[in-house]
Amino acid sequence: METEIPALLRAREAASPERFTFHSSRMRMKHVTKEELAAMDRDSGRCALELSDARVDVMGYACLVAIMSMGLGYHRESSQRLADVAADNGHPTPVVSSAGALVDGIKTIGAKKIALVAPYMKPLTQIVVDYIRNEGIDVVDWRALEISDNLAVAAHDPANLPEIAKAMRTADVDAVVLSACVQMPSLAAVPMAEAITGKPVLSAAIATTWSMLKALGLNTRVPGGGTLLSGAY
Repeated sequence: METEIPALLRAREAASPERFTFHSSRMRMKHVTKEELAAMDRDSGRCALELSDARVDVMGYACLVAIMSMGLGYHRESSQRLADVAADNGHPTPVVSSAGALVDGIKTIGAKKIALVAPYMKPLTQIVVDYIRNEGIDVVDWRALEISDNLAVAAHDPANLPEIAKAMRTADVDAVVLSACVQMPSLAAVPMAEAITGKPVLSAAIATTWSMLKALGLNTRVPGGGTLLSGAY
C-alpha cells in the first residue's frame, strides 16, 4: 500500500495534470494469521476516523486477506461501515478496499477465469480463492507462497513472480493475478508476466489504485499499470 500505490500515482503524474498526496494510518499486524487479521479489522474504524480528520478525498482499506477472512462478501459491509465513520466525523469520503477492488477489476476487464499468486499460507490462500469464486470468478489455478511473516512478505523479490506464473496453468485463463496482496510487491514484474503468459496481469495494488481513481472520477491511465490501468477501463 505504502510503496506500489504511491509509485503508480507518481507514474500517473508524469502523464496527467493531477497531483496527489498520500496519507496512511496503520492497523498492527506482524504475522499473517486469521487471529491477527481479525484484530486488524477491528482496528479499521480508528484508522478511518484518523484519516477523515485530514479530509482525504478517498480512502483505501489495503489488506485484501483481512477483508476476505471475515466472511464472504464482507468488502461491501466493511466499506460502508468505514464510510459511515468518516461521515459521522463530518468528512464524508468514499472508501474502497483492495478485496473489492480486485474482484471489480477482474470483472471489469471481462475475465471469468483466472490464475492467482498469493504470499499467504495455504489455508488463508484457500479462503481468498473461495471468496473470489463466490463472486462468480473461476480460480483455475493458484499458488500459495506460504510466507507468514508480514515483513518477509514485503521483502519477497518480485523478480521471482514471472517464473512462478510461467509454471502455472494459464493457457485457459482470462487473466493472471500476480499478487493477491498489497503487501507483496509485484509491479516491476507485471510487464514480464504479461509477456510470458500472454494474458492481462493485475495485482491487488493495481486494482486498488484503479478503484481509487474511479472513486475520484479521474482518468485511469497509468503508465506501467498493466491492462486494468491502460485507460480503457
